[in-house]
Order: sequence, then structure tokens, then C-alpha cells
Amino acid sequence: MNATMSLEKTTHYPVMLDQILSIISPQHGGTFIDCTFGGGGYSKAILRYPNTKVLAIDRDTFTKKYADVLQNKFPDRFSFIQNRFSNLDKIIRSNSNPTAIIFDLGLSSFQLSDSTRGFSFHSKGSLSMQMGFNTYSAYDVINNLEKKKLTKLIKTFGEEKDGKIIANKIIKYIKNKFINTASELSEIINDAKKNYKKGNKNPATKTFQAIRIFVNQELTELYLGLVAATKLLSAGGKLIIISFHSLEDRMIKYFFKSYSNLNNNPSRYLPIKINKSSLFSSISKKALIPSEKEILQNNKSRSAKLRFAVRNNSLFFHPEQFKRKFEGYFKLEEMRL
Repeated sequence: MNATMSLEKTTHYPVMLDQILSIISPQHGGTFIDCTFGGGGYSKAILRYPNTKVLAIDRDTFTKKYADVLQNKFPDRFSFIQNRFSNLDKIIRSNSNPTAIIFDLGLSSFQLSDSTRGFSFHSKGSLSMQMGFNTYSAYDVINNLEKKKLTKLIKTFGEEKDGKIIANKIIKYIKNKFINTASELSEIINDAKKNYKKGNKNPATKTFQAIRIFVNQELTELYLGLVAATKLLSAGGKLIIISFHSLEDRMIKYFFKSYSNLNNNPSRYLPIKINKSSLFSSISKKALIPSEKEILQNNKSRSAKLRFAVRNNSLFFHPEQFKRKFEGYFKLEEMRL
């Protein structure tokens, strides 16, 4: 069986599936870890190849019904664990020797379409945005965070230049009435950004991103997930991550470049400088992006970026340089309401 499956033959096409299958070569068999199971798109595609096994993880309790279907169909080749992927090295046996570990950091279709979750701008259900194993909900954040902290949150995690204006508008609103739904919050942000040229994006996009990142501690999770996956992989094992915004991509790019032997040489005429503190033997030179065809058929893939790296045989060491580089993000995610 060829490792590339056409978009036409795949229902609920997972983002950049063809590129991932090309990188991991499941036709040769192996054990694969799907760290963001969601609706099971990647897991299902891999399991179509004989001699493959998939260990799947997801923090979202709503995913279990999809996992149960695969568990019944492939009882000897598929297993599912409800947990955060930051605990990867604690919940997967160290001798599992995975062929590849895959992360898709985007929201799943069922999360966006569920009006009770609060991820969608138009959701009239509870203002939650919780992916699972959370301390706070978006409702808690919006209705309790003081203006200065809310401004910093929106500016940093949303990269929203109008963070102060939006925070002011929210604080003014909740003096009279708590914000209960995502659609209500979206209207307030739209009013704060009434001069914004909309284009293809909702004016609330960056603020929603910022709140969701904080609620789910997504950047701390990414840091811990990258470290745990690297620790688990053996020489030749592949680490693949699809990100959807610049904060995630910046972290992934820095992690791969800093811990590989492919740092740019000051001159092509000088010998290759070997990084003695490396964890990867090779990395993708630049981010892969979806094809025009995929974007036309699956518009949510338009902002996706895929990066991957191949583990070398160095003994694992904790990448302290990486942690220090993004410590500001992690401390902000620890902020108390």
C-alpha cells in the first residue's frame, strides 16, 4: 500500500496527512504515538497499514467515543490513554521504541462545532474553552482577571496590539454584567475593534487564542511535550509537530535548531560546526505548509506549519537553554486569577 492517501478518499481529512504519512512511512510498520488523538484521523490512517501499532493520547474526554471505535476494531494494535501529552514519558513505557511521535496542536472540528464548549465565536453555551485537566475556564479568566493582567495576557498570547483597548472594554462590561458565552465575548471584542479591517479573520481571533492558551496552559504543555517526546525517542525516531500560530512555531523551530547539528554555519567555506549538545541528527530545513488543494478542501488548514526532526543516539539531557528562552510564557501561564 502506498503511504500517500488522496484527499478524496479520506473522510474528515486531518491536517497535512499526506505529508505526515510520507515522513513516517507506515508501510514499513512500526509503533506510532498520536499525542493529539482528537477525532482519530492520523491514528486511523496509520492503522490501515499492516504491522503498525498506535498509542494515542488526548486530554479531552469527548475523544473517548472515537477512541473506543478504533479499540474495538484494532484491539491488538491500538490503545488509548486519557491524559495530557506533557505526561508522555510517564504514561508510555520507556522501552516502547516509537517509530514516530506526532503532535497536531490545532483545535479539532468537534471542539469548534460543539456549541457547549465555547471555542467558537458564535457559541452560545458555557464560556469554557477547556480541553481537559484544567484549573480555570475562560469564564473564570474573563470575569476575574484584573485589567493589567488581562491586557498582558491578550497582548502576549494573542499578539494583539489592541490588547489594552480590548481589556478596558471587557472590564467596563463586567462591572454591570458577567460575560457568560463566547458569542457575548466576541461581540464585546468586535465593538472594541470596530475600526478593524476584517478580511478573512474575525476581529476576536487573537483574543480568543490568548484566552484559550492560558486556560489550557498550551505553551507549557508544548514545552513539556517536546521534552518528553525527545526523551522517549530512540535513534532514528521521528518527532513531528503541526502548529497553527507563531508562538508555537517559534518554540518548535528554536527547539529543533538549538538541539541539532544543523545550525547555520557562519560561512559555507568553513568546516561544519558540530553541536556537541545535540539531540537530533537532522531537522526539516523549513516548515512545510498545506498544498493549495488541501486549503481549498479544508480551509482550517491554511495556517498550519509542519516541522519534524530525527532523533540521534545521544543520551537525553534536559534542554535548559530552551526552557530559559521561553520562561516568560511559562510564568504568564502560571498567573493566578
